[in-house]
Amino acid sequence: MPKTNLHPAQQFVAPSSMQLGVPLKDLMDRRLVALIGQSLAAVVPGFDARRFQTRAVRDLAALELKERALAIAEAMAEQLPAEFEKAAPLLIQALGPPLEATEGNGLATFFYLPHSQLIATRGTLHFASGMATNYELTQRFTAEFSIRPFLIEHRNESLKLLTRWAKDPSPHVRRLVSEGTRPRLPWAMRLPEFQADPQLALPLLEALKDDPELYVRRSVANHIGDIAKDHLDFALDLCESWLKQVAKSDDAQAENRRWIVRHAVRHPAKKEHDRAGQIRLLATKARHGKRA
Repeated sequence: MPKTNLHPAQQFVAPSSMQLGVPLKDLMDRRLVALIGQSLAAVVPGFDARRFQTRAVRDLAALELKERALAIAEAMAEQLPAEFEKAAPLLIQALGPPLEATEGNGLATFFYLPHSQLIATRGTLHFASGMATNYELTQRFTAEFSIRPFLIEHRNESLKLLTRWAKDPSPHVRRLVSEGTRPRLPWAMRLPEFQADPQLALPLLEALKDDPELYVRRSVANHIGDIAKDHLDFALDLCESWLKQVAKSDDAQAENRRWIVRHAVRHPAKKEHDRAGQIRLLATKARHGKRA
């Protein structure tokens, strides 16, 4: 590969979105493996990039997306310290620069899917270092998948930390607070305790409901949509209370709150659930200055 000042993650070329007929698993290819090897060789003493590549691509063609990412993660782990507490700082050093934008980053961020698998499978034994790695990862890709084992195995510690992260300067970190705790997050393992008890994540959603970034507010709305699938009355009660809090306001914050409500209840409203439809209509009327 030609020499460049760009970090290997920045050299990974991928489409801006999924393409018809092109499986997402194809991103986990030999070039991705080579670039990850470069990033690790730069910070891990004695790292054998060639051995890593040979190990990582073995039987890769027969595997699906997550299996490929896991195979690459296992090859990464073979040359990192066995204790994640010692591996974490090296893994963080190997990461590229944080994302500057919250939208339009395309599929190139999937460079870090193997990193996500490594954290999820090996990080939970060391809570502090595992969550520190999640904190860095989510600013470059997402940690919504790798944080879920921590929420299952270290629920109270995780919620305490996420309460602080809800005030973090990075919108990527704040979004993780909502997205990572979604009980029915697509492509991810379920969070049974959060699915059974929506009160667990409620303080986090309350802290984020007026976030200045749509990127974060959209996650809050989707989280409420997840809750509605199991606890519809709870979700509708929450939406009604949020609307009442801004009933006499027409500022941008109030409109942002109403947008969350409209987005959160859209699925039950489309299924002609009366109360959901009324709440969505109320949020829409308020939007046009025609409050009921």
